[in-house]
Amino acid sequence: MQHEKVVIIGSGPAGLTAALYTARAQLNPVVIAGPQFGGQVSLTHEIENYPGFTGGSGPDLIEIMKNQAEKFGARIDMDIVLEVDLEHGSPFRVKTGNNEYSADALIVTSGASPRLLEVPGESEFTGRGVSYCGTCDGFFFRNKKVVVIGGGDSAVKEGLFLTRFATNVDLIHRRDSLRAEKTQQDRAFENPKMNFTWDTVVEEIKGDNKVNAVKLRNLKTGESYEYPTEGVFIFIGHDPNNSLFTGKLAMDEHGYVITDKFMRTSVEGVFAAGEIQDPLWKQVATSVGQGTAAAMSTEQWLAKRESVEKVAEHVKAEVAAEAEAQAK
Repeated sequence: MQHEKVVIIGSGPAGLTAALYTARAQLNPVVIAGPQFGGQVSLTHEIENYPGFTGGSGPDLIEIMKNQAEKFGARIDMDIVLEVDLEHGSPFRVKTGNNEYSADALIVTSGASPRLLEVPGESEFTGRGVSYCGTCDGFFFRNKKVVVIGGGDSAVKEGLFLTRFATNVDLIHRRDSLRAEKTQQDRAFENPKMNFTWDTVVEEIKGDNKVNAVKLRNLKTGESYEYPTEGVFIFIGHDPNNSLFTGKLAMDEHGYVITDKFMRTSVEGVFAAGEIQDPLWKQVATSVGQGTAAAMSTEQWLAKRESVEKVAEHVKAEVAAEAEAQAK
């Protein structure tokens, strides 16, 4: 078993930022990348709202973050975590596909995944007209016609945000009423750029090099038809990637790991950052801030523990010396 001071689970902005800070603190962290290196950001076609990053793709930003963390000694393990043992406290056991670690401290940054429509064309056109983040990608749909899929708070809020850029936002919902909070619904119904298509589902996303239409089906009439659009924004929910930690870390009713302001979880020595514990903001910038806080808290926790252990060893040595002297 390979022993490490710090193991970071996940390689998105939160994980790589935590890696940078713990590496600069000479903790020599290991980042276990997970199934998608860079997390959701690596699927983003272009990023323009991260301070200091003046333009480029999600993978471009992740590569910069990775190189910076590695410069200071972080190591990237391109593997996935299969099992974690938190029951016995630190050091924690982390089993991957090809290795097994024991870690004095863990930083969990496994993120969340948007729920997929799972229709033909969705994966093919992700980043080429299909998006799961209006705040991230809305700017690229200026003067274009887009559709929003969903009927909850996220769908309505993101739809309203998209009206700043798009000429028309058509919200498509499988029911005949929205589930969003009343004030958001009122704003949406009053917005002249927003239209609503009820009792309807998407059967297919179509296009050439990019999206140009969706195939819709009315659930009441059974009628199917094509609807022209240049963008498809899907907001049917996110699921935190929490399967490794179910029953091991405290979570809220939606499955997000609960942390305090120091990014501490319910298990001492385990910290969390990014979308695994953030159901609200879901931005690169906020994940970076949370990764910074988690790393600094980890460093402080390890330093305090090391100090306590040294004091205990010193006391033990003094007691032993005194006992030896008395014996003589």
